[in-house]
Amino acid sequence: MSNIGSYDERVNNFNWDIAEKELDFKPGNMINIGWYCSDRICRMGKSGKTALIWEGSAGNEKRYTYDDLRLNSNTIGHFLRSLGIMPGERVCLFMDKIPELYIGFLGILKMGAIAQPLFSAFGDESLFVRLDNAQTTAIITQKKHAPKVRKIMDKMPYLKHMIIVDADPGKPLPEREVAFDMERAEKIDRFELHPTYAETASVLHYTSGTTGQPKGVKHVHYSLISQYLTAKWVLDLQESDIYWCTADPGWVTGTSYGIMGAFSNGVTQCVLDAGFSADNWYRFIEKHKVSMWYSAPTAIRSLMKAGDEVIKKYDLSTLRHLASVGEPLNSEAVIWSEKVFGKPFLDTYWQTETGSIMITNFPGMKIKPGSMGKPFPGITATVIDAETFEPFAEPGKIGLIAIRPGWPSMMRTYWNNETTYQNKFRNGWYLPGDRSSIDKEGYFWFVGRDDDVINTGGHLVSPFEVESALLEHPAVAESAVVAKPDFVNMEVVKAFVTLKPGFTGSKDLDLDIMNFVRKKLSPLAMPQEIEFIDNLPKTRSGKIMRRILHAKEWGEEIGDTSTLEND
Repeated sequence: MSNIGSYDERVNNFNWDIAEKELDFKPGNMINIGWYCSDRICRMGKSGKTALIWEGSAGNEKRYTYDDLRLNSNTIGHFLRSLGIMPGERVCLFMDKIPELYIGFLGILKMGAIAQPLFSAFGDESLFVRLDNAQTTAIITQKKHAPKVRKIMDKMPYLKHMIIVDADPGKPLPEREVAFDMERAEKIDRFELHPTYAETASVLHYTSGTTGQPKGVKHVHYSLISQYLTAKWVLDLQESDIYWCTADPGWVTGTSYGIMGAFSNGVTQCVLDAGFSADNWYRFIEKHKVSMWYSAPTAIRSLMKAGDEVIKKYDLSTLRHLASVGEPLNSEAVIWSEKVFGKPFLDTYWQTETGSIMITNFPGMKIKPGSMGKPFPGITATVIDAETFEPFAEPGKIGLIAIRPGWPSMMRTYWNNETTYQNKFRNGWYLPGDRSSIDKEGYFWFVGRDDDVINTGGHLVSPFEVESALLEHPAVAESAVVAKPDFVNMEVVKAFVTLKPGFTGSKDLDLDIMNFVRKKLSPLAMPQEIEFIDNLPKTRSGKIMRRILHAKEWGEEIGDTSTLEND
């Protein structure tokens, strides 16, 4: 039996206090995400229920009950407090998808600090920019990632502690570094929760824009109201589910639905901390009897590419509900999943700034392959004219997606960047920066970004950040970065580069520049192709016209070139 019921019925009778009542929260009371995701579930009589099944790349497995979640998050919170870390200070989680990442997130929130999850594949420069912006007090990491932190420690006097969760026993650590072993630490049964309220800051997620540095998206503890209910209704999480969210908690999906939405609903979720392969994933689903699977179009298209034969080797009959997030889910992927799994992947649309699902397909709703679906109950969304900021009267017109502010998990600001935050609002609407149309039945159809941000495999990459890194390479004179079409990732990063005198384009230089960017930023930001050119297209005032480069890559009309300096 689905949790959602009739979509129209839910929309007509909706109020966010549905979630408040189910969570036994009253406005004005304390609300702490860490407590709601562990202690509260134990108080409901589920302390012995399995909360987390973790599997590593070698096939090793660890299991944690909700009581384990409670005790270990208490223990981590106590340890952080003992170091002198204060409520409101930022604590970064910089780890692979290991149990300490999931449980540490809850522990940070319990003691009142702000969790700052960062993708463990970030290079030292990407890491520094984000830690420096947040003025992070402590970072929890693994010994394999510690060298990246050490490389930038001298530039971060505010970073008082690097906590290593798998340090070699007995081996002395440098100044400002400390070992913490979650499994061996003395468990803290009673932990004094820091009094957090609806508007107390909880999570700081970083996202990329077209210009400037990455922006810290600040969320609050009240966001749980949205995450709990959307997980229950859209992901249809049920008591008996084995749930698998494939997202890394370095990104917002991995926290909103890989930690908060899942644990607040008291379900069992499993995590695979290993590289991607179709065999690996199908084996994991079969072994753990996964019933609800939340993944990304990039992964789905990679599974399509692996073919249908591999699926026949595994028993995937436990799957009852599939959903997708991160980028547009093309209609072919929906049709394919119906053919091979007997059910479609349901597309869901939202972003770091919204904190939870905004526009979505629901269990039991008519699915139109390629459509994002309809607004979640309680969400007022439309498409508006980019010049007047007024909604279109007739269906089918392409415009900016616009959402009426006020849902619980909406970001509260960009960290130290209130001006950019305010610029996201126009005429009483929040603008996510995407374009769409709406059909006669109210279904949204994604068209593309309204800016130059590159969505590669569901991860937003800033052209500015990549161009800045490219310019630090000794051979690069100028650079322009655009999206290039790709079957699996939808878009990948392509760089156009002009070289300094004395350098000649070659395959070796190509690889050297790629690796240079990968180490400084991350594998996601690394250009998948570099084209060496003599001159970049510019306006007469010297501004690089990325639009022309983008149009050529996508086979689109180049449009007006009257302002080109060489026209």
